[in-house]
Amino acid sequence: MPLFSTGLNHTTADTRIRERLAFPETEIGSAVTELRRCPFVREAVIVSTCNRTELYCMSEAASAEPLVEWLGRYHGIQPEQMRRYLYTYEGRLAVRHLLRVASGLDSMVVGEPQILGQIKEAYRQARASSGAGTILSRLFEHAFSVAKRIRTETLIGSHPVSVASAAVALARQIFANFPEHTALLIGAGETVSLAARHLRENGLGRLIIANRTLERAQALAHEVGGYAIPLEEIPAHLAEADIVVSSTASPAAVVSGEMVRAAIRRRKRRPMFIVDLAVPRDVDEEVARLEDVYLYNLDDLGSVIEENRASRVEAAQLAEEIVDQETDDFLGWLRSRDAAGTIRELRSRADEIRAETLERARRMLEGGRDPDSVLEYLAHTLTNRLLHSPTARLREAGRGSDQDLLQAAHSLFDLDESGE
Repeated sequence: MPLFSTGLNHTTADTRIRERLAFPETEIGSAVTELRRCPFVREAVIVSTCNRTELYCMSEAASAEPLVEWLGRYHGIQPEQMRRYLYTYEGRLAVRHLLRVASGLDSMVVGEPQILGQIKEAYRQARASSGAGTILSRLFEHAFSVAKRIRTETLIGSHPVSVASAAVALARQIFANFPEHTALLIGAGETVSLAARHLRENGLGRLIIANRTLERAQALAHEVGGYAIPLEEIPAHLAEADIVVSSTASPAAVVSGEMVRAAIRRRKRRPMFIVDLAVPRDVDEEVARLEDVYLYNLDDLGSVIEENRASRVEAAQLAEEIVDQETDDFLGWLRSRDAAGTIRELRSRADEIRAETLERARRMLEGGRDPDSVLEYLAHTLTNRLLHSPTARLREAGRGSDQDLLQAAHSLFDLDESGE
């Protein structure tokens, strides 16, 4: 049964495309359930983050095309409209891809740690929705172990760099004197929390945290010394913000063009720096056309992040070697699992032959036959029946010059080269 991974990420599609194929966090469980209902799918996990959407499936289909068609149907997009943005991996390449993703090697910021938590959550939802079975469960748990090993054995996690820290680095280029400025952070998830810590560490003067759940905003505000507000109060506080960083799971924009236009008027045209780290986007596209506003999204941060890649090249090379080794280890487990099934079938067949032959021998004894002749019959019949099929196949191999099978037989039955 083939293992497939198909999807798109920040290297194959821009934000506009990625947000059309993203799965809201609240829908992933039901989407996994729907995908599992497809007759060709046996196991499934859906990973959907700001930078990627990927399906991991154990499938009975000959190719990943049915998965592509399902993805298009789910989002109301014709497959031909999205195929050029998608990549597909099968078997070993699919295993290797997941290990690279979980380890941060396929991220916009090489080595960033947030993706591991996102994949763990995707796996949790797949388990809860009966999507991840024996094989995908083993694969994802293996991926988590590999990511931990890479963090431990390489320097890829040194000098932490993330999308959030890249956003703060860009803000510092625009606002030189951080202690005199205010930031409004929208959301209270991991990305916004990381941005809040970076801003505080860089000496920003004031932090306002806005979130749909006020308690979560208050918890983060307490941690970083900020002030918490509900989302509904954003229009009242937006004009105070020199820097806005937004990353929510909202399906619609939470910052409209009218909100920003009104804030700029109240700021008397003092510039505003806005970073939208959400997919789908939190900030209305109209905002990019307003004067005195600098709007950046995930794609725009790519050039900032690129500067940090060079320092991680050596660590990433070592991490890639670990990924290759661990990919082989997982495939070894998968092959041993297949071998276990073969071994069970072989033993079951041998047990059937043993039981049938033993029953005949018992009847012979009950009929008064000499015990020595019965033992001779038992040994001779067992040997002949157990070796009949292998012997016939080896004769065919000899006639057909199938040296591979003949050599395999020598190894399997521990025969010496002379054949004696």
